[in-house]
Amino acid sequence: MKKTAKTLLALTLGLQMMGAQAQILTAALPAATVTAATLAYNPELLISRYASWGIDPDKHLASINVKDSWLKFKKNREIVVAVIDTGIQADHAFLVKNIYVPAGKVSAINYGVDFSGEKVTNTPIDQHGHGTHVAGIVKSIFPDVKILALKYYNPKASGQANLDATIKALKYAVDMKVDVINYSGGGPEASVDELRILREAEKKGILVIAAAGNERSNIDDKRHAYYPASYGLSNIITVGAHDDGLNIIPSSNYGKNSVDIAAPGHRIRSAIPGNGAGYMTGTSQATAFVTGVAALIKSKYPRMKFEQVKNIILSSSLKVKTFEGKILGAGKLDAARAIELADSVNQKLTAPSVRKVANQ
Repeated sequence: MKKTAKTLLALTLGLQMMGAQAQILTAALPAATVTAATLAYNPELLISRYASWGIDPDKHLASINVKDSWLKFKKNREIVVAVIDTGIQADHAFLVKNIYVPAGKVSAINYGVDFSGEKVTNTPIDQHGHGTHVAGIVKSIFPDVKILALKYYNPKASGQANLDATIKALKYAVDMKVDVINYSGGGPEASVDELRILREAEKKGILVIAAAGNERSNIDDKRHAYYPASYGLSNIITVGAHDDGLNIIPSSNYGKNSVDIAAPGHRIRSAIPGNGAGYMTGTSQATAFVTGVAALIKSKYPRMKFEQVKNIILSSSLKVKTFEGKILGAGKLDAARAIELADSVNQKLTAPSVRKVANQ
């Protein structure tokens, strides 16, 4: 979603929805067989009504290969992801067990923080659907993830008010020392206060996954910069969106130097309010896929620093010819390759040093 201090906030980023509302699924999905093997999680989650082609085991080339990543995954620590968005349906059947609050117990009056109104509350109701959808994507990749829902978006507020709410949400996430921040929003104007908070996140070792934006623009050109994606901080991963045919979607911003990686972002199925499932398109959805993989790596290897996690995600990306000139390294997200590389990096980091007597 888009924020700007000069114009009313417009929903142009991560939600090119199919019509005015997400398309709700009412028909049951066809049965499919997925062998359990030694997967960390139930393989039926990969083909549930809340799952998308982005994690479908049958989409070998286009998907991010979550099934293979689960073969190599082991949860070693709980990971908290701050989803700064439009709120969440906390009692959604798909998300109810993933809600996290820093203080007290999760309840109908305590399931996140809402910074979007005149008063800050602990009930970030998702009246739009975007936040619930994004959270559902993260959970589909890492079923045990903990979601801290931080609402900033108010459709009746000015662009400046929404930006102010964004900054408050970011500060809260940083103060709570979350592991990863998912921010599927942004705008064309930089903010000194926003940059300051993100630099604080950088100092505290918090990884920020940010949408590249949906303005069809080359954000390598400073005239088309998109923030926070364009701040260029070492702890930010900027994400573009591709479809299941491995093409960057027309609406996605791009930049061979500015957009770090591409992930699934076209007609992505996920949870929506009302205990439903629906489709949305945009770099918001792509961002959530990268967040899910980052959370997997952090959970398996809690001691890895954000620089290492970022480098693993980018270095393990699969080069796609159609991404050349649009994405740094022309890379698409691959969860299995990322976990495999993380295993290798961890082995090198923890390998005991061997000292020998120097020859005389």
